[in-house]
Amino acid sequence: MNLEAAIKDFHAHAEKVKMYNSAMAVMYFDAATVAPKGGIADRAKRSGFFAAQLFDLITGDKMKELLAALSPHEGRLDPITAGMYRMAKKNYDKHVKVPAAKFRAFRELVTKAQNVWEDARKDDDFAAFAPYLKDIIAASKEMVEYRRIDDAPAYDYLLDDYEEGMTMQIYDEYFGKVRDAIVPLLKGVVESTKKIDKSIVQKPVSIEAQRKIAHYIAGMIGYDHNRGYICESVHPFCNSSSRDDVRITTRYNENDFLSSLFTILHECGHAIYEQSTGDDIAQTMLSRGVSMGIHESQSRFYENVIGRSRGFWEFVTDELKTYLPDAYKDMTAEQFYEAANYAAPSLIRVEADELTYSLHIMIRYEIERMIFTQDIDVMDLPAIWNKKYEEYLGITPPNNRLGVLQDVHWSGGMFGYFPTYSLGSAYAAQFLAYMKRGLDFDGLVKKGEFAAITAWLTDKIHRHGSIYTPHDLVDKIAGEQLNADYYVSYLQEKFGGLYRIGM
Repeated sequence: MNLEAAIKDFHAHAEKVKMYNSAMAVMYFDAATVAPKGGIADRAKRSGFFAAQLFDLITGDKMKELLAALSPHEGRLDPITAGMYRMAKKNYDKHVKVPAAKFRAFRELVTKAQNVWEDARKDDDFAAFAPYLKDIIAASKEMVEYRRIDDAPAYDYLLDDYEEGMTMQIYDEYFGKVRDAIVPLLKGVVESTKKIDKSIVQKPVSIEAQRKIAHYIAGMIGYDHNRGYICESVHPFCNSSSRDDVRITTRYNENDFLSSLFTILHECGHAIYEQSTGDDIAQTMLSRGVSMGIHESQSRFYENVIGRSRGFWEFVTDELKTYLPDAYKDMTAEQFYEAANYAAPSLIRVEADELTYSLHIMIRYEIERMIFTQDIDVMDLPAIWNKKYEEYLGITPPNNRLGVLQDVHWSGGMFGYFPTYSLGSAYAAQFLAYMKRGLDFDGLVKKGEFAAITAWLTDKIHRHGSIYTPHDLVDKIAGEQLNADYYVSYLQEKFGGLYRIGM
């Protein structure tokens, strides 16, 4: 097979992979939002079937033949084909040694487990979920052994799945630096004479009003409603089957409308990334965010860097009041800004303030590290979880619903995912520093000119999809790699000033 023919066949085969991934994304969205409980068994079987078909496309003889044909010419491939080759080769190497039956069984297991987790969380019944979690952990470890090509720790394989190139050694150093900065900063916040009254933004707001706010906020910052959809789910998420079909979910609390507002900003950050893929890769397997860490940097950028800035509230307050009840009519932009940046130890990750958020992630990282490097009894996880919350945040969950059962990730077998949430916050602060070298960020936000900010992010990040590795993308933007100093400085400057620490 000559190179031209090989490239043509490779693109055609890769398109099939993309189509299956797109179909499975739609099925996942359906299962997490409107699908009936009674169809769980059928959905699990269907999920397993499509996963098996996708598995064959990724690891079958055809893909092996195409990769072999392209391999001698890797240096001559155009950037798009080269990026697709890199991604396909990584997926092939990851899955080829895993028996198809094992892969299919794993997909069926996590489909069932996610529904069991929902009920267990609602009923505060960890024992009901524990057998599924035990099986998922065992299956995850087994999958790594099939994939193993060196003596690297099993958890390093899983970390690399979500952020290429990341290892426990890198994360240990990163979290060490973040912990050393956040813990004393949080202590300063708690002991500060400056107090913020968060209750002023906890006056009831109807669910219908919050839906209107969600639609307004999403459109205001650039989410294309014509190519998207806002739904509700137990755990908010963003789901993309293509650049032109990017859906997000949220959840509403009548007594905390800021929760859904920031959820919308967060998920829109993910969605705008997906909707802004370049025309040259929109129909290829590269039309997706390059990694979970870079993806999370975009959600954190819109949620925190923009949404929790003083300028944002100076711009949005008057319009927002048109949706809020009269109880909010006298509130100022500064009051909204301060309430949006209230910081204190808390139990729920997705409701955590910007300062303490990475401590929640660090706890999950340390527990996952233990799961894959030590012999941990699943039934001991609630106690381990509670001990770490007491150690880092000074509070203990009163039940498992507010503790070890609060996140969906383990029920989906997504070990290695959690650390990327904190990584995203660090990248967001780093990108902000770069952006400010050429744009008047604060001035643009204050005037509501979010398009200029998104244009910068699209040019540097969004349009490239997965053409580059995370390492290469960050290097391309500013000639350096992950640098936690930007994140530390950002938090110290913001919360030190807000809470008048050291003043």
